[in-house]
Amino acid sequence: MVRVPSNMPSLGREAAPFSLADVTTGRTVARDDFRGSKGLLVMFICNHCPFVVHLRSALAEFGEEYQHRGLAIVAISSNDPVAQPDDSPEKMKQEAATVGYTFPYCFDETQEVAKAYEAACTPDFFLYDADLRLVYRGQFDDSRPSNGVAITGRDLRAAADAVLAGRAPDADQKMSVGCNIKWKPGNEPQWFSS
Repeated sequence: MVRVPSNMPSLGREAAPFSLADVTTGRTVARDDFRGSKGLLVMFICNHCPFVVHLRSALAEFGEEYQHRGLAIVAISSNDPVAQPDDSPEKMKQEAATVGYTFPYCFDETQEVAKAYEAACTPDFFLYDADLRLVYRGQFDDSRPSNGVAITGRDLRAAADAVLAGRAPDADQKMSVGCNIKWKPGNEPQWFSS
């Protein structure tokens, strides 16, 4: 498995607009649906990546807990399902039901949303404050497949707790690591290197 770090775009930038189909409900989910929320977490995940598989139960638990506390959450898969059939919308819907995701799980067919967010890997986490300004981008925690570190969600939880309390998260943030987004041939962003 290839380890790719996240891009860590500049803090303070506004959440990029998106309008995507939630594979679990068929409804369209848009960035502006979350205006007025205490905060918004945008997660780029997928079904097959070992880094996401390692965290998926913890992501489901985090989602349920923090949605109840008022954090808006949306997960997006931008992988090319031709190159990675396990990441097709049909398989995404099955995965969401199996794992128990309570948040929208959207398919970014054109991959333009991943590019707008500068998402590089799965998982890649982007946390926005009530004004939809980026305040955290980084890892869930220090746990990785096979490193023996317990999954706690410590880093993302601390950032989300700060946002929900109306505070800025600590600016010392560790990049996420995972599998690279599976770009369609010829659709790779300029910053992508395989």
